[in-house]
Amino acid sequence: MLFVIEQEENRWPPWLKPLLKEQFFVQCKFHADSHKSECNMYCLDCMNGALCSLCLSHHHDHRAIQIRRSSYHDVIRVNEIQKYLDISCVQTYIINSAKVVFLNERPQPRPGKGVTNTCQVCDRSLLDSFRFCSLGCKIVGTSKSFMKIERHSPEKKGAVSESEDSYSSSRNTSSFTPSTPPRTGLNFRSAKRRKGIPHRSPMGGLLLEI
Repeated sequence: MLFVIEQEENRWPPWLKPLLKEQFFVQCKFHADSHKSECNMYCLDCMNGALCSLCLSHHHDHRAIQIRRSSYHDVIRVNEIQKYLDISCVQTYIINSAKVVFLNERPQPRPGKGVTNTCQVCDRSLLDSFRFCSLGCKIVGTSKSFMKIERHSPEKKGAVSESEDSYSSSRNTSSFTPSTPPRTGLNFRSAKRRKGIPHRSPMGGLLLEI
């Protein structure tokens, strides 16, 4: 068992997991008075947390990479990270004319209609040639100890419970929002009748929730 754990740890460079756990785009505690104090850099050699551009003066000749942001999620340019890490099978995106990969998974309520390929870890919609939506999902999905809990579609099993729609505690969990129930003849007629001052009825609470 110990040998298997050591193999898992040695598959990835020692800086990768700390990088994925790091919080970026916060103010640097050493250069808070500078307008360049946003921490969006990371030193792969020192692994001592997020750095601002001024901190880099203490990391000459080190492997430093820049983290960028897209829709409040951290990304890194492919031409930077592929020098140090195998990113095969991870979905790439074009953002601001540059090809990037996401560091960690992004919760998605449910795949869109017609989607035939999803992330093997978090079920995010992917192009057919990819298996993972982010570097974090690749680490989890290629682990020998990873066991995926299948999601049940609302069509097959009504409302989905939180425990059925969760993954292991080593990852961020997310849950589906139950779909809106289809209108029946009764509540459809009631909805059309509701004009002006609403009148309470036994179905009133249900209609308000819809």
